[in-house]
Amino acid sequence: MYAPERHQRILDIAREAGRVDVVTLAAQLDVTPETIRRDLTALERHGLVRRVHGGAIPVERLGFEPGIAQREGVLAGEKERIAKAALDELPDGGSVILDAGTTTVRLAEMLPHDRDLTVVTHALPVATLLAARSNVTLHLVGGNVRGRTLAAVGPWALRELADIHADVAFVGTNGLSVERGLSTPDVAEAAVKRALVEAAQRTVVLADHSKLGRTDFAHVVPVTALDTLITDTGAADELVDEIEAAGLRVVRA
Repeated sequence: MYAPERHQRILDIAREAGRVDVVTLAAQLDVTPETIRRDLTALERHGLVRRVHGGAIPVERLGFEPGIAQREGVLAGEKERIAKAALDELPDGGSVILDAGTTTVRLAEMLPHDRDLTVVTHALPVATLLAARSNVTLHLVGGNVRGRTLAAVGPWALRELADIHADVAFVGTNGLSVERGLSTPDVAEAAVKRALVEAAQRTVVLADHSKLGRTDFAHVVPVTALDTLITDTGAADELVDEIEAAGLRVVRA
């Protein structure tokens, strides 16, 4: 198992169990404790775990939200495939809303140059990518910008989103479960995501497998408010079955 695969496996175990210890991980992954310590150090450097005596805790359990730069390289291949699959959900010459997040940034990079689109976003990285595109009519939603996500939130953002109606919203998430729907660490960000969903005729969730079955601090909307989930092939069959049974169409990229 190569280091990136091992790092993801460690992260999956940590998120499921709430904590990992060096000795147990070394036995599970058939590597030395020294290798695991180096892996945990690398994951901590990327802001994904916090080292504790004998092991590590995923940052989600600490109430800590990784910044967008820290999340950029995590599951990069999966996010690329998810974004590519999302292109099939674009309207023909209509309007879309792009949420903040690393996967929606990848989708923005892939938007076709031969199709006129109206794009609404509250995410500065998305707006920066699309501002000079001649085939894109860009509407940047204003508000207070959160440093961790580079997304506008607050009353200004909510008022602007209340006045629009788009064909499709592409929404990211920190957690998606049948019981709690979409969730995210920040209450202000949750309110804007809720407004994105309400402002679109159809909502497509872009979420890699690490987000499925997870619940974060702030509830956004129930799964019944969503239409399609695009995830990756690493998603557990039982979680996908639960989500489909709740009424969502699931695409595995």
